[in-house]
Amino acid sequence: MNPRDKSMKSFLMLWSGQAISLFGSQLVQFALIWWLTQETGSATVLAMASLVGLLPQVVLGPFVGVLVDRWNRRVVMLAADGMVALATLVLALLFWAGSVQIWQVFVILFVRALAGAFHWPAMQASVVLMVPEKHLTRVQGLNQMMQGALNIVSAPVGALLLAVLPVQGILAIDVITAVIAITILFFIHVPQPEHQRTQSAQSLREFSHEFRQDLQAGLRYVWSWPALMMIMVMAMFINLLLNPAFSLLPLLVTGHFKGDALQLGFLEAMFGLGLVVGGLLLGVWGGFKRKIVTSMCGLIGMGLASLVIGFTPPTMFYVAVLGAFVIGYMNSFVNGPLFAILQAVVAPEMQGRVFTLIGSLAGLMSPIGLIIAGPVADVFGVQSWFVVGGAATLLMGVVGFFVPTIMNVESDREHQLAAEFEGNETTFAQETAVADATM
Repeated sequence: MNPRDKSMKSFLMLWSGQAISLFGSQLVQFALIWWLTQETGSATVLAMASLVGLLPQVVLGPFVGVLVDRWNRRVVMLAADGMVALATLVLALLFWAGSVQIWQVFVILFVRALAGAFHWPAMQASVVLMVPEKHLTRVQGLNQMMQGALNIVSAPVGALLLAVLPVQGILAIDVITAVIAITILFFIHVPQPEHQRTQSAQSLREFSHEFRQDLQAGLRYVWSWPALMMIMVMAMFINLLLNPAFSLLPLLVTGHFKGDALQLGFLEAMFGLGLVVGGLLLGVWGGFKRKIVTSMCGLIGMGLASLVIGFTPPTMFYVAVLGAFVIGYMNSFVNGPLFAILQAVVAPEMQGRVFTLIGSLAGLMSPIGLIIAGPVADVFGVQSWFVVGGAATLLMGVVGFFVPTIMNVESDREHQLAAEFEGNETTFAQETAVADATM
């Protein structure tokens, strides 16, 4: 049997385990956000909850990427899933004892996000070594479909469970799903980049030196790729203006539409249904031949749908539901092809650094947006953020078609490989010079 066929089977097992774990995580996320909404009714509190969930990725992302590229990725995922299970168990005990406080919820959200900051790049960087390149876009479509399916199921189920179970009961479900994911990881093989398998034991000083070199190499890798830099700048502006709107979605339901947990669950379920339909189509179709065209079209669709939600009057909740469906549908066409591009053109041994660096720099604007969004939404209403964010997203998608550097990101692969080779040659020359000087 072809080794890659075995890896593909291992990937499907890995994917299934993580899908189960994500279901539990989304139940917890829904339950905790609704609990905070009911306890405080404050946009500032919800914005802060989203903020603590973003900080690990933004602050630690570049450093985490270096470690993920050096460590065993299967072990990283095992440790991350274990941390999530332990943190959730602690919070469940606090709810059971009736002594939970808002700051404790924030701490647990931070710990879970910290685990996710390691798990996500380890998972993404493992895909390219387990899945043939020709199937990368379809796998990303499958991921989008899974995310959508989880949204369809987890939001309504979370709302129903809140009616029959205490919060600690929902938290216990997440602990069980995390244990299932951990168990599956024990029985599969996750391939490692070649340089990982040939590393020898190092002193702390050597490790520190190579850590800095790896981090600098990741920065140079991204900086030398103009197309990637421009896409990252676009993501930064979108995250600044659109992400806060979705973090405050519970208040849109309770404040603007005068709804309850079931309506919030229905709105999120329709977003998930859009992800499923879009991901299914992307998985079967594969998108346009030039993947970046698919992503830009998706951005335009997301922008228009966000504007629709922003302008929907309180008595027309069904219009907002339609807008949520379209946003989910288009989201698959934005993210799926974009991740496939990166997985195809970025060297496997660099993917941990590149994914986390992009995530950190793009996500850097989300905390700023959330800090502003909370107090402003308390005064002007959540829907204003959907209008501003939707207009920005629409503009980015349209402008992207007229920027050759962005549209040529896939054909720019040869330039990136040449830059990588030049960087390796420079590093080799520097190391040789140092060695000669010490002889």
